[in-house]
Amino acid sequence: MAADPVKFLREVRQETAKVTWSSRKQTIQQTIFVLVMVVIASLFFFVVDQAFSAAVRAILGFGG
Repeated sequence: MAADPVKFLREVRQETAKVTWSSRKQTIQQTIFVLVMVVIASLFFFVVDQAFSAAVRAILGFGG
């Protein structure tokens, strides 16, 4: 059963027409939100890593 490339492209175009795109304002807001969440998550994991590192050093006697 051979695929019809013309039919495929027509269907792709029809499906693409159904897509609803975010506005420029929404895209900028969502990008800023993601960047803020990345910074918050990074700071959280940095603090947790430092705490675990300090705990391991204290337990193993590698204090400095």
